[in-house]
Order: sequence, then C-alpha cells, then structure tokens
Amino acid sequence: MTPAFGYVRCSGIGQMAGDGPERQRLAIEEFARRNFMQIEDWYVESHTGTDLDGRPEFREMRAKLVSNGVRTVIVERLDRLARDILIQETILADFKNNGIELKSATAGEDDLCGTDPTRTLIRQILGIFAQYERSMIVSKLLAARARKRATGERAEGVLPFGSKLGEDEALRYMLTHAKAGASPSHIAVNLNHVGFKTRHGKRWHSATVSKILKRQREFNGKK
Repeated sequence: MTPAFGYVRCSGIGQMAGDGPERQRLAIEEFARRNFMQIEDWYVESHTGTDLDGRPEFREMRAKLVSNGVRTVIVERLDRLARDILIQETILADFKNNGIELKSATAGEDDLCGTDPTRTLIRQILGIFAQYERSMIVSKLLAARARKRATGERAEGVLPFGSKLGEDEALRYMLTHAKAGASPSHIAVNLNHVGFKTRHGKRWHSATVSKILKRQREFNGKK
C-alpha cells in the first residue's frame, strides 16, 4: 500500500456551509481505502490565515515529506490546500519539484493536480471561484454593519465570531450541530474534543457557543 499523509485544513473567512474536520477525515480515509493507500499520519490545521506562515502543521508535514519516504498528500478537496490561487499553485509547484504527489478525495478533482494546460486551467478556475466566494462573505458582513448604522444601531466594536480569518470552520461546526438539535453544552464539548479554540485560544464553554449562535440567528434574520 502507498503511504500517504492526510491534510485537514480549516481556512479563513468562508461560507456558512461546508465540510468540518470529521467529514474531511472520512473523505480522505475513504479515498485512501479505495486507492490502496495507507494514512501514515494526520496534519490538522485548526486555525489558519491565508498565507503559509499561519500553517505550522503544513510546515511540519512538508519537512517530513522530504525526509521520511512519504511522497503523497491527500486533501478532501483542492480548496482545503488553499483558496488563494497563487498560494495553491505555489504549493503544487513545490510538490512537483520535490516529487510529492497531491491527491484530492473529491470526485472530479482527483485528476486536477497534473501540469498539462487543461488541468491547470480548470484548477485555477476553481481557485478563482473559491476566492470570489470568500469575497462575497466579507461583502455581506460589511453590508450588515452598514444596515445597522443606518438604523442607529451600534455597528462598531468586536466583530462577531466567524468574521476573522481562521474562524469559519468552527462556526460551520456549531451551525451544523445546532441545526441537528445539539445543545450549546454538547457543541462546546465536541469543539474542545476536535481541537477548536476560541478567538483568544481558550477552551469552549456552553455560554460562549450560545452567544455566538444567537448572534448568527439575529444576523440571518436581518439579511
């Protein structure tokens, strides 16, 4: 079996819908099983920025890729590698130069990591859409603040959780589990178990989760 690393990444500002860490793991494990690969180790970025400086797990994985014989990385989909098209292509170029193979577990993306012109074009188009998607979320948040100012409500101060880089995956996790009927205390326990941290790097508590979910309901009701 081919040895591989599984890379799970929680990106910056993004959509309210998407895949959480557990779903990424399951997709990667299933892809590895179907393709006779063995996950030797997992690298999970809980909070990341847009550049590579904010990815300690990626840097550690990259160092091991050129030192211990593993030459394959599996991600759930290409935008887990990077939404920014320049960063994505920089990583892919580095992998190619060092004999590292990237695999996407998403159907239709498994053949996009090559270097022929058609594959490169499709991959870059997908990356551009991911960047556009992020920009739309930022625009919606700014528009919501503008509406508050227009009605005399306080619009400044601390931005709601999910507005800063690296917070979107934890927020999606909360929203998904709340929609499924989980209580704030149950969600807080699971957030801590998965490894998510609060904005200030602390453990989650039910009161904090409850406050964030309330703000999201209010925000969605005013859109």
